[in-house]
Amino acid sequence: MNNSRNPLPPIVSMDEWQAALDQQIAKEKALTRAHDRLNAERRRLPMVKVEKAYVFEGPSGAVTLLDLFEGRRQLIVYHFMFGPDWEAGCDGCSWVADAMTHPAHLHARNTSFVMVSRAPLAKLERYKARMGWRHLPWYSSNGSDFNLDMGVTIGDRNDPAADRGEKHGVSVFLRNGNDIYRTYFTGKRGVEYLGSHWTYLDLTPYGRQETWEDSPEGWPQTAPYIWNRRHDEYDT
Repeated sequence: MNNSRNPLPPIVSMDEWQAALDQQIAKEKALTRAHDRLNAERRRLPMVKVEKAYVFEGPSGAVTLLDLFEGRRQLIVYHFMFGPDWEAGCDGCSWVADAMTHPAHLHARNTSFVMVSRAPLAKLERYKARMGWRHLPWYSSNGSDFNLDMGVTIGDRNDPAADRGEKHGVSVFLRNGNDIYRTYFTGKRGVEYLGSHWTYLDLTPYGRQETWEDSPEGWPQTAPYIWNRRHDEYDT
């Protein structure tokens, strides 16, 4: 019998455990199929053109939003909560960053990944070194309207002195030549779903780019698994 000091699940026979497990797995498989259908709908979302020219500060100097693609077709931006006056990044965003995949797996699917925050670059670099995130590109949007326009900074753009709160989230962009489009955004608990390269690719217009996916005609696709590599074995 359970007690409040040491709560435990019910103890049953092997047959009862297997029957309960089979029921649970059936529900989980149904959820997976439902999630596949949801991802297929996401790949068919409309998109909006990014008209404004944004400039960010990175380790090599000033860069544009187009530069963040590094020549790839898709870009995922994690809006990391780190205000200009903060001494450390958001602890929740830090959890998300700890679980982030090595970007080589995204690069193999023509997708770049960066983190963006309003804090000055020097603060971002110090915190990045402290946390050991050597493989995560991080840029400062300090001085630009990027965070406000993306809806992840709360405040009055006409009053620079106004107190501005920060929100986390993920934006997805698609490039067609030099034209950039925003295709998707999620925040709050939508970010809890992320962690592996699979789940980040699921947010993009092209998805995992595998033949089993329900994608619009003409979308780039290959057979599953044949593109998988260790992150130091990719040519990209």
